[in-house]
Amino acid sequence: MANNYQRILWVVTILVTAVAQAQAQPPVHHSRIGESMTAQGGVLTITNVGKKQNFDWRDSATRDEDVFSPKSVNFHPDGSKYYVNSLEGCATVVYDRQTNQKLKVISHRHTSGQGPLWNTPSGIYRFTHYADGATRAFGGKPVEATFSHGGRYLWVPYYRRTFDLNAQDPSAIAIIDTRVDSIVRMMETGPLPKMIVCSHDGTRVAVTHWGNNTVGLIDITGDDPKQWHHLPYVVVDHELKLDFSLTHEVNRDAHSGLLLRGTVFTPDDRYLLVGCMGGGGIAVIDMRPQPRYVGKIGGISNARHLIIKGGYLYASVNAAGLVQRVPLDSVIHAIEHRQGMSIGLRGWQTCKVGGGARTIEASPSGRYVFAACNSASALYVVDTQRMQAIGQITVDSYPVGLDISQDGRFLVVTSQARNYQGGNAVNLYRVDYADSLEAKAYHAMLSAGRQTPGDSLLSPPPSVKGEADGWWQWVRDNALVAGTVAGIALLAFIGWLVHRR
Repeated sequence: MANNYQRILWVVTILVTAVAQAQAQPPVHHSRIGESMTAQGGVLTITNVGKKQNFDWRDSATRDEDVFSPKSVNFHPDGSKYYVNSLEGCATVVYDRQTNQKLKVISHRHTSGQGPLWNTPSGIYRFTHYADGATRAFGGKPVEATFSHGGRYLWVPYYRRTFDLNAQDPSAIAIIDTRVDSIVRMMETGPLPKMIVCSHDGTRVAVTHWGNNTVGLIDITGDDPKQWHHLPYVVVDHELKLDFSLTHEVNRDAHSGLLLRGTVFTPDDRYLLVGCMGGGGIAVIDMRPQPRYVGKIGGISNARHLIIKGGYLYASVNAAGLVQRVPLDSVIHAIEHRQGMSIGLRGWQTCKVGGGARTIEASPSGRYVFAACNSASALYVVDTQRMQAIGQITVDSYPVGLDISQDGRFLVVTSQARNYQGGNAVNLYRVDYADSLEAKAYHAMLSAGRQTPGDSLLSPPPSVKGEADGWWQWVRDNALVAGTVAGIALLAFIGWLVHRR
């Protein structure tokens, strides 16, 4: 009897370990050119029309050695090309959208943190751990990007300088002139910058510092990069004091306070909203008259990416695999009627997508939101009128970055590696819509003279779907895990019965 009980415990232990490993490291998937998916109701079809990868040397047609841990992607506003940030490759790779051919590789390796490319140090961001940090050679790890001046400049922050083991000292931003695809200016930033956005009026760039709960601001008034300068940064809650080892690596993706990530200006540039992946809620910075942190919006946690579209604030919720939204008017009202630093906000609408929801982007009309889901290794489509997922297509594991062309006809998804498995791939998708809604929205945007898709082209829908069946949808989406857990429970029950006898 004792031996039987031990065998049962042994089987249970193996199953628990297997589930834990499966959850920590989802299986690796790969996509192929030509694969397609038609969403529910035939409203749109997504087709893989191009691929770049660095995991299979045998496929010479798609092999690109410059694709090394691709973190993010940005379509140029004119739709002619797109830029991929290869994080570990310390490079931004430029591709032609029509031919998918590589146009240029922009290196982020620098012989010094000083010189003719560099702006005069602001005195705001100081080296406190590396005495020669300002002059030391380094590679910059490009993480995200944003355009300014109508697409003329692309701003690329570095996750860290390669010598800064635990991202404690100033990092940097490369400013690329997209007419020649070369770096024309360099500026320092705070520690571990990730998200970067440009205000709608084109006068401010905001840089979210994941590393220490701060948000940097840059005045970019005028057309001369030499005149652009840093403004005092804004602290969210409290600034972290960084004093990590200089010889032993620390997981700074986890040990960084509120884990500030998704960042977006409201359409009037009055407020800057910043998702707090680690502390819950969305931080609010009032930009007038002087930028200041005024509180945190509640009702949401683990928000990774933020966008504003069609009168709504959308957020991807990473761990739970959700896309959530709330009317932007409700957000503004809650901010303006806040009590202290806590900003109460209800009315979030929820759509379940794949696990690890990362970057989200909307179609020109705002009718559809696309989500790169990391652990699900899939690109999901959300119908925003019903707030329901209406389709998905497998992408290379593990997707993180996503962008859509301004006309809504093309999507690019970047897939990073995880523990040296999967990833190292960039996939280009064509989106074919069943009606002319997206084309009309795109041409309306052009006729209005906007540089980016409009924020009010789609009225709020008459009905939405809530979270009533959220737990059951999780079971359906995670059938293998749910079945394994049920099996473990059954074995444990049998073990209890045997032991009782």
